[in-house]
Amino acid sequence: MKPARRQRLLLIALMVIGMGTAVGFALKSFNENLMYFFSTTDVIAGKAPKDALFRLGGMVVKGSVQRPGDGLTVHFKLTDFSKEVAVEYTGILPDLFREGQGIVANGKLDNRGVFVAEEVLAKHDENYMPPEVKASLKKQVQSTSGQ
Repeated sequence: MKPARRQRLLLIALMVIGMGTAVGFALKSFNENLMYFFSTTDVIAGKAPKDALFRLGGMVVKGSVQRPGDGLTVHFKLTDFSKEVAVEYTGILPDLFREGQGIVANGKLDNRGVFVAEEVLAKHDENYMPPEVKASLKKQVQSTSGQ
């Protein structure tokens, strides 16, 4: 093999290795930043990750919102009309957060099984329900009516 051809082959091989490494890093980064959605039934069933961030959606249970003390901490429960999960959030809630409202919260479970939210999302329209929550509730209603 001629030296010029060997250099070109080596250069092509290095470019392929470099591109493969870049794609590998991009996929790893993408996978680490994925945040999966779980319903309250999934969380109770143990399908949600223990030490990773995920989204929890459902309806805020009426009469469950508690604000202990003078701080920004709020305790409430989310339901998909089958199971309930206790949620704890420290911060300023969206203006339209209220009981009976469909919300999505980002956070993770603690050792007590309480979902510690880092962010609570509520939509501006009173008829709106997050698509994930709507699909979860619909699935839950179909599974309970089919039994």
